[in-house]
Amino acid sequence: MKKKVIAIVGPTAVGKTALSIELAQKLDGEVISGDSMQIYQGMDIGTAKIEPSDMQSIPHHLIDVIEPDESYTVADFQSDVRACIDDIHMRGKLPIIVGGSGLYIESALYNFSFSEQKRDPVYTSKLEERIKKEGIEPLYNRLKAIDPEHAARIHPNNHRKVIRALEVYETTGKTITERQREDKSEPLYDCFFIGLEMERPKLYERINHRVDLMIDAGLIDEVQSLIEQGFRDKKSMQAIGYKEIISYVDGEVSKEEAILLLKRNSRRFAKRQYTWFNNRLPVEWYDVSNAEASQTNMTILNDVAGFLKDT
Repeated sequence: MKKKVIAIVGPTAVGKTALSIELAQKLDGEVISGDSMQIYQGMDIGTAKIEPSDMQSIPHHLIDVIEPDESYTVADFQSDVRACIDDIHMRGKLPIIVGGSGLYIESALYNFSFSEQKRDPVYTSKLEERIKKEGIEPLYNRLKAIDPEHAARIHPNNHRKVIRALEVYETTGKTITERQREDKSEPLYDCFFIGLEMERPKLYERINHRVDLMIDAGLIDEVQSLIEQGFRDKKSMQAIGYKEIISYVDGEVSKEEAILLLKRNSRRFAKRQYTWFNNRLPVEWYDVSNAEASQTNMTILNDVAGFLKDT
């Protein structure tokens, strides 16, 4: 019999953390972070990391695992989550994985093999030179033509991911989407996916407000501290919430422009998160736009209780 797992997914700022605490309290559960950035120590404000005082004594896993300059792959996350699930079940508790990093969550709960395709440095260099001359748009348009699903999940200006997707297609004859579908088999766990959704205008308002709160909480100081520690050029610092503030610290944009960029990029990321979860996982969506949180949470709790009874 497969182990039971609850997953709470959805876009940034929709309210996943609060729901996870309530479910963990009422269902004797423990929380596993499904966020690819909350593993980094010292990157707290920009990742909207839960404060220890807000955990309500609920054990949380895969938060503050490594330093910002350490490597941590999807395969690492996959292994760590599965170990957490085994440990939590062994102690008679319910694992609740919570986050918005779709590929990470999917890889942990499904039988992904991560048979990595080797890089082709010659082809990569060729595309990099083309971007310098023509910009990213022609290559992104080509990716949209051959693999629209994957193109929708990445930002048009993410040169590295656009190049990698085209490289995989040219060297294997298969798109990344096709390869991922081949890798995925039946889920490893009996998992109930809870998706929180909200009307776009209201969600975007919440995202904008969250960014303002991050600035007030000291996001700029957090980024400056990370830079002073030598992490400026590390991959982790290219995440939304950090790259925009680095541009301000470097004098490339004003503070106001950096904040606007952060809000815009966060809104766009939320849109891509919706696309991912809708296309990739069997999510049961709950609209939290207008309903009282207590009413929605009660509905979810009842649905989860029914899932847990179903053996």
